[in-house]
Amino acid sequence: MRARDVMTRAVATTTPETTVEKVAKLLINLRISGVPVLDRNGQLVGIVTEGDLLRRVETGTERRRSRWSELFSANSRLAEEYIKSHARRVEDIMTREVVSVEELASLGEIAELMETKRIKRVPVVHNGKIVGIVSRADLLQVLASGGTTTADEDSDRLIRERLLAELRKQEWANPADANVVVADGVVHFWGTVGSEEERTALRVVAENIAGVRGIEDHTISGPRYLSPLFPAI
Repeated sequence: MRARDVMTRAVATTTPETTVEKVAKLLINLRISGVPVLDRNGQLVGIVTEGDLLRRVETGTERRRSRWSELFSANSRLAEEYIKSHARRVEDIMTREVVSVEELASLGEIAELMETKRIKRVPVVHNGKIVGIVSRADLLQVLASGGTTTADEDSDRLIRERLLAELRKQEWANPADANVVVADGVVHFWGTVGSEEERTALRVVAENIAGVRGIEDHTISGPRYLSPLFPAI
């Protein structure tokens, strides 16, 4: 499998001009831990995460150094810490050196980046524009779905695309790309469903997709709000 086979395509994004308060609300409301930053041309220019918002003056968590420690800290480092804790706009606190991959990147390559760079998510880009995002949770779902070994990768991709397209047409469905994994013709559903009827309807949709060899239901029952369009990343 490759990035395009597991990535979430409906990616929440923000802009450099967005306020820190608004991006914090975005992370909370969408139940995500990080969001890509796009410029006016839609180009990926950064990413802001929960970690960038930990040391804030508003919450009393800004880094405090003793006078002795400040004597041995470079002015640039002290200035950087001040910006992180006091800046009002995303462009001042975001990480600019974003690690990203192309759609054809293998899951092994993505896992290597996450491990070496110590990151939780990797944006997927095409010509500099974001087309999706892969998180650690996406890799875990592939693992829990039986791994990436498949006889026909193109067939699995087509099944997934057709399935997601059909789900997006349904008012009762709340599909998150990351909650659908197709491996060797078997559809694996993850996430939360609001009722048994929804769970059955998911199965019926999958049964009507050509090429589906089986269906594995890993969903759990719960309130609708626990199954957001943008899963935690």
